[in-house]
Amino acid sequence: MDALSGNGSKTEGAAESHHLDVKGLLCPLPVLKARKLLQSLPPDTCLTVEATDPASVIDFPHFCSETGHALVDQSESGGVYRFVIRRKPD
Repeated sequence: MDALSGNGSKTEGAAESHHLDVKGLLCPLPVLKARKLLQSLPPDTCLTVEATDPASVIDFPHFCSETGHALVDQSESGGVYRFVIRRKPD
């Protein structure tokens, strides 16, 4: 199964969006994989990350505050933590 889904398609007035599935991975891998993907994306692109590591609720907000990316949304449902991160402008 590919960790990335979607083609980064845009809808009118919406930022480009990508998805990263890191369910089953433990710290620090979810953040490291998100960082690598964000580096390859254009500025203002949104990345939705789905993780199951409980530490991710600490790791992703800290990662965003340290790197300048915006944590747009954070939620949890059924043990899956979802983070929407907007890549910082260059």
